[in-house]
Parts: sequence; C-alpha cells; structure tokens
Amino acid sequence: MVIPKNGSELKKSYLTQEIVGTVQGRREGHGFITPDDGSDDVYLPPEEMRQLVHRDRVLARIVRLDRKGRPEGRVLEILERPTRTIVGRLLRENGVWLVAPEDRRYGQDVLIPDAALAQAQEGQVVVAELTQPPSLHVQPVGRIAEVLGDADDAGMEIEIAVRKYEVPHVFSDACQKAAAKLPATVRAADRRGRIDLRDVPLVTIDGEDARDFDDAVYCEPAKVGRGKGWRLLVAIADVSHYVPSGGAIDADAFERATSIYFPRRVIPMLPEKLSNGLCSLNPGVDRLCMVCDMLVTAKGEIQAYQFYPAVMHSHARMTYTQVADILANPRSPLAQQYQALAPEFAHLHGVYQALLAARQARGAVDFEATETQILSDEESGRITQIVPRERTEAHRLIEEAMLAANVCTADFLQSHRHRALYRVHEGPTPERQNVLRAYLQALGLGLSIGDDPQPADFQRIAEATKDRPDAKQIHAMLLRSMQQAIYTPHNSGHFGLAYEAYTHFTSPIRRYPDLLVHRVLKAMLEGGQYHLPAIPEAGAATEAFRKKLAAKVAPPPEVEPSEAGAGKQRRKSKSAQRDQRELQSWEAAGLHCSANERRADEASRDVEAWLKCQYMREHLGQVFAGTVTAATNFGIFVTLDAMFVEGLVHVTELGSEYFRWDETRQELRGERTGVRYAVGTRLQVQVSRVDLDARKIDFTPVDDERPWEGARASRSTGRTSGRPSAQGEAASQAASGKAARAKDARAKKGSKAGSKVSRAKGGKRKKGAA
Repeated sequence: MVIPKNGSELKKSYLTQEIVGTVQGRREGHGFITPDDGSDDVYLPPEEMRQLVHRDRVLARIVRLDRKGRPEGRVLEILERPTRTIVGRLLRENGVWLVAPEDRRYGQDVLIPDAALAQAQEGQVVVAELTQPPSLHVQPVGRIAEVLGDADDAGMEIEIAVRKYEVPHVFSDACQKAAAKLPATVRAADRRGRIDLRDVPLVTIDGEDARDFDDAVYCEPAKVGRGKGWRLLVAIADVSHYVPSGGAIDADAFERATSIYFPRRVIPMLPEKLSNGLCSLNPGVDRLCMVCDMLVTAKGEIQAYQFYPAVMHSHARMTYTQVADILANPRSPLAQQYQALAPEFAHLHGVYQALLAARQARGAVDFEATETQILSDEESGRITQIVPRERTEAHRLIEEAMLAANVCTADFLQSHRHRALYRVHEGPTPERQNVLRAYLQALGLGLSIGDDPQPADFQRIAEATKDRPDAKQIHAMLLRSMQQAIYTPHNSGHFGLAYEAYTHFTSPIRRYPDLLVHRVLKAMLEGGQYHLPAIPEAGAATEAFRKKLAAKVAPPPEVEPSEAGAGKQRRKSKSAQRDQRELQSWEAAGLHCSANERRADEASRDVEAWLKCQYMREHLGQVFAGTVTAATNFGIFVTLDAMFVEGLVHVTELGSEYFRWDETRQELRGERTGVRYAVGTRLQVQVSRVDLDARKIDFTPVDDERPWEGARASRSTGRTSGRPSAQGEAASQAASGKAARAKDARAKKGSKAGSKVSRAKGGKRKKGAA
C-alpha cells in the first residue's frame, strides 16, 4: 500500500482501497490496524474503537490522512474476534459490576451481570469470559470464568502475566500421559550406538538457582596441527531422543517454543520429568547427550570439529561463583575440595582466553551491561533486594564455549546444505544508520560507522569511548541502532557476533529451535534428512509479534525466470512442490519461535515491573541518587543507584523554563540556562508516585532546598485520549524494554528535534550535566 505524502494528492481510488489487518488497542482509547500486507499501521480514533477489542481481525478503508501523512481508517467489517477472555480486577461502580482489564490495550471495562459473578469478591483479580462483544453504544459483557485471588497474593503478578500474554502454562493431558510413560533413568537400549563418555570428567557450570542443566563441558590440552591447543567438548542434553517429532510432548513444546523464567517460578517448555529429570545433565547419573567435539588452536581458531551422540555422567554440578573462585584462588579450600577438577578448569580458562582473543580480532560487538537479580521473600514473594548480577570469568568461559559449539553447528548445516533454523542478526537499517551517524557527528568525536558499517566499527567506537563520562549514552545509542535477532531458514549471518553463519544448538531443554537443530543433526549423522512436518497454525496470542517479524524472516526475492525457463517452472515436479511446502514450514517455524521469544520477554518484563512497583510503594517519599538512562521529548528515565529501579521524571518536573528536545544528541536542553539532561546525567530524585496497574513509577527531582510536596501510590483505571504514533519494535534486544517505555502513553504531544520546546512548570530547577 503506497500512501501519498500530501493529503491533497489523495486519489479517489486510494480512498476506496480496503485493507485487512489486526487491531492493536492503546490505553488512551484509540488504536491501530496492523495490515496483513506489512504496510504502515492505520490509525483508528476512539469512536471506531468502541466497537472493537484489541486483536480483532477487521476489514477497513482509509478515509483520510492527518497532517503528518498518517492514514486513518474506518472499519467496514469485523472478520474475527479471537479474544475470548480478559484478566483484570473486579470493581463495583455506581452499583454496576465490571472488570477493569490488566492489559491496557483493552480500552473498555467488561460489564458483569450479578448472575455471572461466580462468588468473586470486589477487588479480586479475575478472568472474565466475553459473552457479548462491544458495539458503538454498548460496552462488552462477560462472566467470571476464574478467580485468581487478591491483587497482593504471592505470585499474583505471574498468574496475571501468563493470562495477559496467553502463555501456555498447563500441559495437555496427552503430553502428561506421554511424559508419564517415559523411563525414569537411561536404559541400556538407549545407550546403543553412542560414544561412551562416562569416564570423561564432564561438568555443568550454571547459576546457583538453576534447575535444568542443558550443557556440560570438558577441556584438555591437545596438539593441533604442529602447534599446541585444546580439545574442547560441549555436551548438550539429547532432548530429541525422548521428544519425537509430531508427538504429544512435541506439540506442547512447539506451542510454548521457549521456557519463561520469572522470579521464583519457571514456565518450562518441557514437562518437569524431562526438563529437570531425564534430560537434565544432573550430577552422578547417566544421561544421553549430543556432543560437539572441537580442536581449538592457541589463536582461538576452531581447526576441526565433529558431532556424535553419546552417553555421559556429569562429574560435578558447579556454579559460576565456585569456578570463578577456584580460578582466582587456586589454593583456596574450595580449590582443594575440587582438586581433581582444578586442572580442567584451568584448561577451560585457557581455551576461553584464546576464543575471546579470536572474537576480538574478528571485531564482534561486546557491550558490558549491568544485569540485575531480584531477591524475594519465599513466603510473601515480595522483593527484599535488587542486586547487580555479577558477571565472572566463569560466565564468560561458558559463553565462549557455547558460541563455539553453535558456530560449528551452523557451519555443519551450511556445508551439508540442509534446511534448519539459523539465528540471524542483521546490521542496522539505513534509517538507524543515519540516526547514529548524526548523533556521533553531533558529539564531535571524530568517530563514524562509515557507509557500510561492520561489527568492528561498533566495537571500535565502544572501545574508544568506554572511559568517557557519557560512555553509557554512546553505548546505548549503538545498541539501539541494531536490530533484534530472529530465527529463520534464510541465513544472512550474525552481525553482533561477526559470524557468517550462526544457530542455536546448546539449549534444547528450553528453546524449541535448538530441538529442531538437534533433529537435523541426528538425521544428517545417520545419512538422511530431517523433514519438518507441516507447522500447525499458531494462535492469536502472538499475532502482533509475528506481523512485526514477518518482513524480517521473508525469503530472499526470487529471480524472474526467462521465457524458456517459464515452461519448466510451470511443470514443477511434485518433489519440488513438496520442497517448497517444507520451506514454508521452516519459515513459519522461525516466525513462531521468534514471536514466542518476544512474548516471553514481554511477560518477564511485565512481572518484573509489577514487583518493582510493589517494592517502591514502600519507599514513597524517599530520596535517592540516580542516573539518567534514557531521554525523550517528554522527560527523562532515571535508574536509582541503590535499587536498580527505573522511573520517569516528566519534563514538567524539571524546572521553570523551556526545554528543547534535541533528537540528534538525544537530550533535553534548557533554553535559558543551557542545562542538559541526557544519558549519564546524575541527579537526586524523590519517589513521588507508583501506579501498580500501569506498572509505572514517577520521580521528582529534588535538592536540599526543595521540599517534597507529596507522594502517592495508585491503581488507576482511568484512560486518557491522545494520538501518538504507532509503537515500533525495540531497536535491539538489550534496549527493547527501554525503547518501549520511551514510547509510553505518558508522552505529551511529540515535538520535532530542535523545532519546539517543552514548557516545564513549578518547582525549583535541578542543575545537571551530561
């Protein structure tokens, strides 16, 4: 769909053009249609949304363009209503029962007749089943299908998230029956045809709270060619042995596509008998595995590799903390306890350093970001502390070993020309390149990404600016310029890691793409091919994610056949048609897995946001030191030093002057004083408001002379009107959560860079510097 830039040039034929797409609601009351053809979103005003529900499938017509050239639509027909249930809080207003949706994209409350309450109590979190859809003059009507409990119950945030994002969290009866039939231990018959590695001291190295162990490692010195090097073994749980393609367990695993890790709870991809038992590489028991056996040179080059099925016996369940301590203190009591394994840890560290040097030499991008860990009370589930997650040499050691196994797997798939899913990370789009170039130029650093940016360009800039006061801001912009990684059968390399081909092989317990790759590997090792069955049609829960990703995983354009070849094209054999159908299945599988990965990320962020809001309600009115971690045209996001919690300081709280939004420099600048707020700016803030329903925390900047004027916690259900532009996908996985918040509905009417100013009012201005 081509949209004319000037509304006056809109042709009559365009006005009659009809589109089919999916409705995306917004908390402000308006919405958008995401067209099936991948064209630009179409705005729906609040009056159109009255008859619609988020995720409805509609036929619409473009009726006008706004002054910025954005299309506005009118719904002609509602084709499908996939939403069946809505989770929310039961309220009673003016004698009327209603459910206020937790997901603000559902813009209307659901009316509940007295006879449909199912003994639910006011204020409880419930699941409402829609019995009557909305119309232009009537709100949706429903009945209480499930009572989840009180909002402050332990674990309620997870119960809400799994229903809000429609995360499958109960295994089907068929899946549970199939899992129950599996043996509890590895049988003699299972070991046939496998290399016996039970005497090799393979160990697992994971976090303290890990419960499923996908991978084990072993390393020893070896002669590689004429020089010295290492033999590195990466053994991965052989899930495919117990989960046959097309079976009941496989169906549930495909539907989930990934495990989701919440604080204190995991929604596993596989039943617990497999994920924590039969497939997990637990210590002291026999386990089936697939092994990537590599020879690595002293320069970190993988000289040779081979894959084979094996049986192993983990010699120890180690943690990152333990291994890091042994490496740092080889004479410590812990090192003495694991004296027999100490040489192996030293060899693992040696091969890690060689692989890391090779990574740096090829110019892979490597940003060190602070990850946090939420510590909770076991009984109440409330946060007791948020602490930085220490990244040790042991973490990096395992990461490099897994990268090596994954890149060998991708090379094996490429060399054998077998279809599979690759992990593809493409370079920045031209639009993002231009934004980044302008930003770097505005800083006057003399650094650029060039006309054809390579990973080494990004790493060079990161390295050159790491000691600057604004290093975090620069690195954040580098991250945001990148795209998100996806799964697709069309390999185009991994930009961030600087690999020509990359895939995921190392986590089949928790990632479905890895399970598919294992099936392909085993088929090739047996001299055959793995044929992917027809992929079942995915549900509506991840429709929005799939629409956003569809263009990215589309196949390369086909070359138009010549006239002579056209005849042959028409006479395609059944084999070729079958091959095309299978390719489409691989494409669909990649889309499905990528979309479910996005859904898992959003659900996890939602739970963490809930917990942090709950935590910060106990600190209302308190003052903390913080650092600006994002700047937008409507304010700044500040992360507290002591708590690693982020909140918004709205532009109206910044002082009694005009602030100009400089999009190029990504900063707010006071027009009178020149005070700047950008990533890295330090300031004192007070926790002024916490909205648990909206998952938002507001701060007010303070200094010693500025009194606090009040703070409040809220569970608001009100909705405001507005017309912001449609939300885009996050620039990169590392920056996706923050980018989404930067497009929050709390934004005031957007201003063009350097052309308008934001009026701040009231209070004393807090000076800051980038």
